[in-house]
Amino acid sequence: MFGFMCLLFRWFLVTIQLIARKKTEQWYVNFPAAIARGMDFQKGEIVEWTIETRRRLTLRRTKRKQKRTAK
Repeated sequence: MFGFMCLLFRWFLVTIQLIARKKTEQWYVNFPAAIARGMDFQKGEIVEWTIETRRRLTLRRTKRKQKRTAK
């Protein structure tokens, strides 16, 4: 819990990345490992983005379970 509380008071700046290919493009938003650890994200976890305004984008966990992959 302490780690999560620390995240509430920190700002993290990230850079938007673009991978441009001949026919498609993909945009990436990576967040620091400290955020992933503080939020206890798991590899393959499903999340959803909500565009609230042109300046606010919200990331929420879904209620769906992640698919387990064979190792």
